[in-house]
Amino acid sequence: MTKRAPLVHIVDDDPAIRDALSWLFSTRQVHTEQWESGEAFLAALGPDTHGCILLDIRMEGLSGLEVFEQLRDRQSCLPVIFLTGHGDLPLAVSALKQGAADFIEKPFNDNDLVDRVLDVLRSYEASQQERDDEQALEERLDTLSQREREVLALALEGRLNKQIAQELSITMRTVEVHRARALEKMQSRTLIELARLLDPARLREDRPPPGP
Repeated sequence: MTKRAPLVHIVDDDPAIRDALSWLFSTRQVHTEQWESGEAFLAALGPDTHGCILLDIRMEGLSGLEVFEQLRDRQSCLPVIFLTGHGDLPLAVSALKQGAADFIEKPFNDNDLVDRVLDVLRSYEASQQERDDEQALEERLDTLSQREREVLALALEGRLNKQIAQELSITMRTVEVHRARALEKMQSRTLIELARLLDPARLREDRPPPGP
């Protein structure tokens, strides 16, 4: 996954607060996008939207919690940090239990707010990288033939080529060919490298045959 510049979506119906927060983040070289309402942000939300959402909990129109609920309904994985007043703490705690990243109470320390947002962004990017890596691994697994999976599983369990050949009733040369092709498809140079990523049990899972 290509590393993207940090981005914060500021969703607040108060233009003075949006401008102040945008300036604050600019002092730390963090890009922002301003949204005057939850409706405007949700209308622009797409599959390529990335970054962290700094969401006021009380707004005209859709409240922050209602925006958060719609994000959950859309299965958005963008991290959400609520900006709350003192009286909103029970609501913010409830949102945390439902998956919000954090809440920050007004008035807040400027540096603490930016530090917390950057921490959340780093965690989000790391989790996205893990998801991308796992998806790529799954896609490579799907390219293996049944025989290649069998050979690779036994090899990862520590069996020698001779033992694999005997167990599968094939020649050692055939084992070598399947093993080499499987490693190539998995984009691994050695079994040790692949063993860091893959449990042999996953190779024994039922999978549809690879396409042509």
